[in-house]
Amino acid sequence: MDAGRLTAVKRPVPNGPNIAIGGLAPFFIARAGGGTFQFHTVGGRYVLLAFIGSSTAPLAADFLREVQGAGDVLDAERACVLTLSVDAADERLQSDMPGWRALFDPDGAISRLYGALEGGAYRPFALLLDRALRVMAGAPLAHAADLIANLREKLERGGEPPAHDHAPILVAPRILEPELCRALIAYFGAGQAEPSGFMREVDGKTVLVSDLAYKSRADVTIEDETLRGAIAAALRDRLTPLIERAWGWKATRVERYIVARYSAAENGRFRPHRDNMTKGTAHRKFAVSINLNDDFDGGDLRFPEYGTRAYRPTIGGAVVFGCRVLHEATPITRGDRYATLPFLYDEEGAAIRAANARFVETSPRPSKGP
Repeated sequence: MDAGRLTAVKRPVPNGPNIAIGGLAPFFIARAGGGTFQFHTVGGRYVLLAFIGSSTAPLAADFLREVQGAGDVLDAERACVLTLSVDAADERLQSDMPGWRALFDPDGAISRLYGALEGGAYRPFALLLDRALRVMAGAPLAHAADLIANLREKLERGGEPPAHDHAPILVAPRILEPELCRALIAYFGAGQAEPSGFMREVDGKTVLVSDLAYKSRADVTIEDETLRGAIAAALRDRLTPLIERAWGWKATRVERYIVARYSAAENGRFRPHRDNMTKGTAHRKFAVSINLNDDFDGGDLRFPEYGTRAYRPTIGGAVVFGCRVLHEATPITRGDRYATLPFLYDEEGAAIRAANARFVETSPRPSKGP
């Protein structure tokens, strides 16, 4: 065997031939309560992911009784349970239990992805995932109560320490001059602010949706070429060399020039999300968050899969992170936070963006969140 070649090392879980202990749980989008559910948003919590087939099956019914008796553990904040069903009667299955979300897999694609459905046979099992959505343990559904007991024991011990004490980010002060920061804030004040939505994949299209409980922010697009040029020059000369040194990747393109405002008066926040999970955003490589002021409370960046630590750049400083890293802007509790928030990509990303342009729907749609 070539010693330089990486080969797969699998520690399979029971009844889950496509999943290995220590591996990342594949992302998916499922139907839920008449809408859709983005699996990637549950990072930062322990997750019990159960492939039940049908809620009426005896094993599934027993498992759901175990779940309903574990509300102190599956509390939605520290841990949650997601159940996957392929039974059409379960499409609108719902629960009053905050930590349980019933998901519907109409064509069995998610079940096949995970190995629960093969050759027409459904083999129910459950996985216990850590806060980074990595597989910790698995069991046939008949023994899934053991996973709940395992989780209870971990939480009583305070849970596992974060995989790292620092998120995989770059913090870079002195990217924009204080004078430019003040000019951008003034530009926002003189402009026409619009509510800022977020992108979702809906029926194969990338659509702009809005949900103020999920994201509350106002944006002004920078049309002034002098201001745009000043930001572009600062990114090119001061930030992209740091990114290339840290990650060996060179940004050549910038998506969007905006001034954003998170306001305490408007319950400003952006719940945990990732920035390149749709066809229309797949080209994005790194996100940049540059604060323009500091006279506010709250409004920090947090990366739930890597613990509860919060990050705040200084005025004109940047926090840079991969667009696939789960992150949130915590609620503003006093004042207004102003920031400019570009995405960076390269020529390969430009080709992806051009190829996927046909999947982007520009008309906004209402939303109920993730």
